[in-house]
Amino acid sequence: MSKVDYYEALGVGRNADADAVKKAYRALALKYHPDRNPDDPSAEERFKEASEAYDVLSDPEKRRLYDQFGFEGLNRSGFRGFQGFGDIFSAFGDIFGDIFGGGGGGRQGPRPGRDLGLEVTIDYVQAYTGAETRVKIPRIETCQSCAGTGSKSRARQTCPACHGEGQVFQSLGFIRMATACSKCQGTGQYAADPCPECRGQGRLKRQKELTVQVPAGVDTGTRLRIRGEGEAGQQGGEPGDLYVEIAVRHHEVFGRERFNVLLDRRISMILAALGGELEIPTVTDETRVIKVPAGAQNGKLIRIPELGFPIPGSGGARGELIVALSVATPKDLTDRQKELLEEFAKIEEEKSQDSAIKGWTKKFTKKVKKVLHS
Repeated sequence: MSKVDYYEALGVGRNADADAVKKAYRALALKYHPDRNPDDPSAEERFKEASEAYDVLSDPEKRRLYDQFGFEGLNRSGFRGFQGFGDIFSAFGDIFGDIFGGGGGGRQGPRPGRDLGLEVTIDYVQAYTGAETRVKIPRIETCQSCAGTGSKSRARQTCPACHGEGQVFQSLGFIRMATACSKCQGTGQYAADPCPECRGQGRLKRQKELTVQVPAGVDTGTRLRIRGEGEAGQQGGEPGDLYVEIAVRHHEVFGRERFNVLLDRRISMILAALGGELEIPTVTDETRVIKVPAGAQNGKLIRIPELGFPIPGSGGARGELIVALSVATPKDLTDRQKELLEEFAKIEEEKSQDSAIKGWTKKFTKKVKKVLHS
């Protein structure tokens, strides 16, 4: 079943800012909330569509993925949407509380942490061989002092405001709405002795340093997913993931075309004419000797298999090292060199004349034979 475009689902343009996206979702959530539309499957479907759209467009990284790659990009990143109303109310309980209290889902359960993203720049050679790089990530982590409970004694008590239900009720005319409890944030429990480290939140901001393994063969734009290195979840929820986007610096000698290494080499007119051996560098600072065929023309490409970048997921296959030959015209010739070149030019002209005469003679002979046999 095809999905509705997220921007269309919220009724906003692609350049809508965060406030416009939230405002549009609040209006749709109020209109299609299950409590206001009992036993209406179409309203439920619209509510779920709008909630999924808001989940993506309110998250900068998910929105970037969606804008660039569509639904397929989100699927590859592990995004699966919501499994039911409980997930929606748990994720957006604060919004429903702002609107009219519309939790409708009882006590909030585990909430996964947010995904994080950063860019790492590496050298051309590191992209060729693979590398380890250290990165620092500012993120929300579980408080170690209280083990994420928010309580100094690590013991949480039943919330007296909602009696452990995680929600309180209020009446708006003929509609009775459920509001996420502000005292316990919809969890049904609270810390009577708040942890001084995290001030009762159970989480706090820290800077994490970790080693990122960059596989060989990556290129600018490659995205690596490191599971569990995003922000900490809440109420026992799973941590988010870290997405590392790679940028590769240019090399002063080598170029790149997909998984092929490119190298330009100037050769003398003599080597191009007579052929011979040419020593070339490789990305790993080794040297190779290649054969230049006699009569090589300017722009001639010589391909060397298995000296390109590794191709991820290919079982060890690699691209090629492609050498483009550029024939150099000699300058500042001595008198003897000029004399030899003039002699060479004279011989070439005689060859051309002999070739032309031979060609004319051959054609004439064919015509005579044709006449004689007709």
